[in-house]
Amino acid sequence: MLTLNVPQRQAITYLDGPLLVLAGAGSGKTRVITHKIAYLIEQANYKAHNIAAITFTNKAAKEMQERLQGLLPKTSLKGITVSTFHSLGMRILREEAPYFAYKKQFSILDANDTSKIIRDFLVTTSKEEIFRAQNQLSLWKNQLITPESAFNLAQNDWEAVMARLYASYQDTLFAYQAVDFDDLLRLPTQLFLENTEAQEKWQHRLRYLLIDEYQDTNHCQYELVKLLVGKKGMFTAVGDDNQSIYAWRGANIENLNRLQNDFYQLKIIKLEQNYRSSRRILHAANTLISHNPRLYEKKLWSEHGVGDPIEVIVCKDEEHEADIIVNRLITHRLQHNKKLMDYAILYRSNHQARILEKALRDQRILYQISGGQSFFDKAEIKDVLAYLRLLNNPDDDPAFIRALTTPKKGVGNQSLEKLNQYAKSHQISLFAAAKLPEALDSLGKSQSEALQYFTSLIEQTQESSLTEPAGAVLQNLLKTIDYENHLFQTEELRPAEIKWKNTQDLASWLTKKGEQDGKNLLELSQTLALMNLLEGKEEGEIDAVKLSTLHASKGLEYPYVFLIGCEEGILPHSESSEAAQIEEERRLMYVGVTRAQQNLTLTYCAKRRKAGTWQFIDPSRFIDELPQEDLKFLGKKGSDPIVSKTEGQARLAGLSAMLSDKIKDR
Repeated sequence: MLTLNVPQRQAITYLDGPLLVLAGAGSGKTRVITHKIAYLIEQANYKAHNIAAITFTNKAAKEMQERLQGLLPKTSLKGITVSTFHSLGMRILREEAPYFAYKKQFSILDANDTSKIIRDFLVTTSKEEIFRAQNQLSLWKNQLITPESAFNLAQNDWEAVMARLYASYQDTLFAYQAVDFDDLLRLPTQLFLENTEAQEKWQHRLRYLLIDEYQDTNHCQYELVKLLVGKKGMFTAVGDDNQSIYAWRGANIENLNRLQNDFYQLKIIKLEQNYRSSRRILHAANTLISHNPRLYEKKLWSEHGVGDPIEVIVCKDEEHEADIIVNRLITHRLQHNKKLMDYAILYRSNHQARILEKALRDQRILYQISGGQSFFDKAEIKDVLAYLRLLNNPDDDPAFIRALTTPKKGVGNQSLEKLNQYAKSHQISLFAAAKLPEALDSLGKSQSEALQYFTSLIEQTQESSLTEPAGAVLQNLLKTIDYENHLFQTEELRPAEIKWKNTQDLASWLTKKGEQDGKNLLELSQTLALMNLLEGKEEGEIDAVKLSTLHASKGLEYPYVFLIGCEEGILPHSESSEAAQIEEERRLMYVGVTRAQQNLTLTYCAKRRKAGTWQFIDPSRFIDELPQEDLKFLGKKGSDPIVSKTEGQARLAGLSAMLSDKIKDR
């Protein structure tokens, strides 16, 4: 506690009621949460199993757990809940599943599964239409709007069609005994709204809540927290209105205001001391965000030095921009002997990374893209997960189809269609139909035998899952279906080797996880499904330049940051025309600026190629909103050149020295 500042100590020790901690960027919010948990256990006599710390990502939850283990012995932390919102929702829903007429071993469908269901209902292959429908259903669920209410609220034909789709979609999920990502929050919230006994049971179990990144909560998450804490309001919510950047997925910045209305005794503590950035970077961030209307007045400050001026580089076009950034990165690294991982290149949209990747590859600079393809998005992993989902819930029709056809089991599309017709007409799952002789009568002998063998294999594996180690069960299943041979018959040698290694990595992880948590394969399958939905396999910490969207960069920090594409139409985005949208884009710029610890470089292009033609671009309005005395323009008419004579000589000297070292090493 001695190393904490005064507001941090106040936030940690306050237990007289609901508390909102307004934590500015880099102000030590995770430290406050973890130290408060330690205080609750050691000083306030709370039991660990009565405390829940709720985050938005597995990565944040893991970091919190690691910090707690450095503060308290394992015995003191036994039973504590440190999880994402969705993991907590899954835990509640699994325990209370009978209330919704669900089995405890329900399936969790990912976006690919739900898109297939929606595609079949819409009878379209248009990815744009399917995504638009998925997004609308998700927003309704996050707002706790039922299919019936959605239909009554429909303002046009499209919304009426979506409401009917919503009803059919939910019927299908129930038939599959499955839920989607949004249901993991919607259903527990619905339960507590309808069932006082269940609500009181969970309030008694979780007596103190700590909620991270509170500004990112949507309506459903807000209601779930409110129902869990009850009238006493024993919670600490930590958030920053200046970093609310997820309105497009339902996050509602007004939830910060609602706290004051719903909890009149709410205490507010501000954390304004920044432990990350130079004073110049913080001055720029404060000045920028002052152009937004403020929910709460807050001003970041730091005891770090003034820091370097913020460089604003005017580039000819996007290729010139990429070359300039990579060359400046190389020069700076040579001059200051830094690691690649000290540098981050941030951008508004994923497409901006393509030219950067080429420039980095040309210079043989190792880079890592944040939010690249998830381990769980790989086809071979999705194949294996289909089997695990089916073991967990035989009524999961999408999993049944994928497992039955990968590798192929001798059941063709026509036979599968006949089985599907029988299942639909009798309102049962494909697996249940495949076990009925009358459903198999219309199929050929070989197809019937193949289906019988397949269902028998699943049931036998289910039985062995209850008594044998998770990894061993999976290895035996992979051997039985001859999955390794399937990969080498359908892929070139090298891709097949990589895919087989990935499945072995999954088996090894299951072995380790099963031993650590004392769980069997059936119990681990739901954990895997949720990991897939949340963020996939964690990225390893390697020495590489980080490429990231601004959204994915929140919560991270780097000594040297390049924020590119600071142009009208990119940042702010071309589709952001209303005042609220511009405000969110400004918050996104603020997030980018506050990722930098020592040095920040902004770039924009004079022209950019769009739809095959050159278009002249205006610099982002946000550059004008920064304190001009803190900026140093390069490449702009009347300003310094992008590469000065001194820099050019230093670069040449650095490259010569590096070349000499390489010759000596030989």
